[in-house]
Amino acid sequence: MSYITRKNIPENTLEERAYQTNIAKHALSGNTLVVLPTGMGKTAVALLIAAERISAGKILMLAPTKPLVEQHLRYFSKNLLIDSEEIIMFTGTTPPAKRVDLWKKARFCISTPEVIKNDLIAERYNLRDVSLLIVDECHRTVGNYAYVFIAERYNAEARDPLLLGMTASPGSDPEQVAEICQHLSISVVESRVESDPDVRPYVHEREIEYRTVDLPEDLWLAVSVLNSMIDDRLTSLAALSYRVPKREALSMKALNALMAQIQTRMQARDPSAYSAVSIHAELMKLRHGITLAESQGTTAFKAYLLRLEAEGAGGAGSKAAKRIYEDERFRRLLALCQNWDKELHPKAAEVVRVIREQLITEPESRIIVFATYRDGVSMLVDHLAQDGIPAIRFVGQASRDAEKGLSQKEQIEAIRQFREGEFPVLVATSVGEEGLDIPSTDLVIFYEAVPSEIRSIQRKGRTGRNATGKIIVLVTRGTTDETYRWVSSTREKQMQKGVKAMRSGGVPVSSAPRIPPAGEPAYAPPEGQLTLADVVIRAVSEENDDRPAVMIDNRETHSRVAEYLSNLGVKITLAQMPVGDYAIGDRILIERKTVQDFVDTLVDRDLFGQMRDLADSSIRPVLIIEGGSLADLYELRNLHPNAIRNTLASISADFDVSILFTKDANETAEMIHAFARREAGSTGSPRSLHKAKTGRTGKAAVEYILTAFPDVGPKAARDLLREFGSLRGVMNASKEQLIAVKGIGEKTAAGILQTPDIEWREK
Repeated sequence: MSYITRKNIPENTLEERAYQTNIAKHALSGNTLVVLPTGMGKTAVALLIAAERISAGKILMLAPTKPLVEQHLRYFSKNLLIDSEEIIMFTGTTPPAKRVDLWKKARFCISTPEVIKNDLIAERYNLRDVSLLIVDECHRTVGNYAYVFIAERYNAEARDPLLLGMTASPGSDPEQVAEICQHLSISVVESRVESDPDVRPYVHEREIEYRTVDLPEDLWLAVSVLNSMIDDRLTSLAALSYRVPKREALSMKALNALMAQIQTRMQARDPSAYSAVSIHAELMKLRHGITLAESQGTTAFKAYLLRLEAEGAGGAGSKAAKRIYEDERFRRLLALCQNWDKELHPKAAEVVRVIREQLITEPESRIIVFATYRDGVSMLVDHLAQDGIPAIRFVGQASRDAEKGLSQKEQIEAIRQFREGEFPVLVATSVGEEGLDIPSTDLVIFYEAVPSEIRSIQRKGRTGRNATGKIIVLVTRGTTDETYRWVSSTREKQMQKGVKAMRSGGVPVSSAPRIPPAGEPAYAPPEGQLTLADVVIRAVSEENDDRPAVMIDNRETHSRVAEYLSNLGVKITLAQMPVGDYAIGDRILIERKTVQDFVDTLVDRDLFGQMRDLADSSIRPVLIIEGGSLADLYELRNLHPNAIRNTLASISADFDVSILFTKDANETAEMIHAFARREAGSTGSPRSLHKAKTGRTGKAAVEYILTAFPDVGPKAARDLLREFGSLRGVMNASKEQLIAVKGIGEKTAAGILQTPDIEWREK
C-alpha cells in the first residue's frame, strides 16, 4: 500500500487512490459536485482539497447532523496538520457569543447548517475569508434547506470562493439534480460508479438477498377492511365527478394528482371541493394504515389505530378522523386489534432468526436493522432483547406521541456503544442512513423495502466498506413491499445512468456572482437589478450602518422570510421573543401566520389570546397572513366564511391589529422591509405614541390612558374606573384595594402602582 505525500497531511496516513487524487485535482479548478459510492472516500477527497486551500483562508464544512459533525471533527483533527485549537465544531448547543470568538481564531470550522445560517442572518460573522466550503450530503440542497441559503451567500460573498459538494446519491430526478447544481453554483462534476476501472479495486462485494414472507391472516383481514373503506370513499369522489384511480393504483402520486383536481375546483369556488378535501384526507389516513399493516406488523398498526381512535373521538380531531372513527368497520378493526398482545408479522421473527445466525457464525459482527417507523424500531429492540440479543435504538431527536427521541448526545453515545461492540445490533430509523462511519458493519437488514433510491443507497452503503458485506431486504408477498422493491431498483438504475451522464455535461450547471476583492469592478447586474453581492457589500460596510433593522424570533429562521430579509440588506437581530415574530423599532410588532396556521390556531389554539398579547405588547401591532387571500381562508378546515369574517373583524376592531395578506415568504419579507425602511428613514419630531391624539375625549380618553398600563386591558380598565370613579382614584388606591377588584392580580396591581414613579431620562 502506498500513501499520499501532501503538505498539511501527516505522512503514512492517507492511502494513495488514483481516483481520489484525480477528483481532488479537478475540484481545485471550480465549484465541484463529487458523486462517489458510499465507502469510497468522499471525505478523503475533501481532505486533499482542504490541505491545498487551508493556506488561502478559513475552511467551513457543513454536515446535516451532530453525529456527522463529530465524526468529521475526529477525522480532520487526525489527518490535517493544523493546530488542534484551530479546528472547531459548531452545533446548536454552542452559545452565539462563543461561536463569534471561536470563528475569529479558527482555520477549520465544522458545523450543522442551521447554526451557520442563523449566524449569517444575524451578521455575527461573514464568509468573505472562507477559501473552501464543503457541503456533505449535498443532495439535501433543495427547497428550504439551510444549505441553499449558505451556498448562495458564500458564492456571492467570498473573496475567492471554492465549493465542494459531496454525496453518494444525488437522486434519479434530473430536475432535482439540476436544482442542486444551481444552488451550489456547480461548474465541475466528478462522479464514479462501482464498476469504473479506477474504483473497482477498492469495492468490496455486497451480497443482496430478498427474503419474502407471507402476511398473517389477521392482517389480511385488516387490510381487506381498510380496502373496503377506501372503495367507498373513491366512489364518493367519483359521484362528485372527480377522476379517481382504481384502488389498486392508489399510490402517493395518484393521491397528489387527485388533490390537484380538488385544488382546481377550489379555485373555481366549487362547493363540492370542501367535501372532497375531507374525503382525500380520509384516503391518506386509510392508505397509511394499509402500509403499516402490510410492511410493519401488528404493533405499529395497532398503535396507529389507537391514535386514530383518540383523534376521532376527541373534540379537537379533524373531520376526516371523526368520519373514519364513526365507520362501523373501523370499530370492528379496533375490536380485532385488542387481541394482538404480541407481534404477529413474520418479519419480526425473521429479523431475530437472521441476527442469531449471524452472531453464531461471526460473534464479533456489527449489524444494522433499518425500520421506517419508530414503533417498529422499539418493537424490534424489545423482540431481540426477549431472545437475549442486545440491541440499541437509534432515532431522531423529536419526541412523538409516547416515543421519546434521542438527544444529539444520546445519538453519539449510541453510535459509540455500537462501534465498540457493547451492543452488536443497532436498530435505526432514517436518521441512521446518512454518513455513519461504522466500517465494521457486516450485515444490514431492511425491515421493509423503501421506494426512495437515495434512502436505499444510503442504507446499503452502511456495509461492505472494508470487507465483504451482506444486505437482506424483507418483503411481504403481494403487498406494497414488492412495489417499493421494484420502484427503488428502477430508480437506482436511473440514477446510475444519470451519474455517468454528469461526466459528459448531462446536468446543467450555473455560476453565481461573487464580491470582488478591493480594486476589482463590482458585478454589474442586468438592467440595474440589485444583486446579492451588492446587498452584502452594503451590509458589511462600516461606513453605512444606518440600514433598516428588524428583530426576529429565533423560531422564525425556519421560514424563508429571515433569509430574504438578510438578502435585502436588513440589519437583523435574533432573539427569543415572548410575543410576536418580528419587531421593528419600539413601535411595530408583527405576528406572521400562514393561512393554514391562522385557521389551525383559530380552531385548535388561542388565536384571540395571541392577538391580545400582540396588541398589549406594541403600539402598532400587525398581523401578516401569508400564502393566500381572504378567499383562501374560507377553504380550510371547512369553516363557515362568517366565522372567518367575524374573527378578522374582531382582531381589527377589538384589538386594533392591522391585518395584511401576502402571497409568499418573499412578499412577506418585502412588506417587513417596507416597515423597517419607513421606521429607519423617519425624520423630524418623533411620532405620537397615540394613534389618534385628538380622537378620544372624556370617558374614552380616561380608559385609553389606563389601558396603557402593564397588563391592563379594556375590561380591567372599566372595572377599575367603575370601582374608583376616576383615573386619580385608581392612582391613589392601595395594592390591597386594587387586588380586591375582580380580575386584578398582584402583578397588575404592582404595575399600576409602579408605573407613575418610573423615571424618564433623555438617553
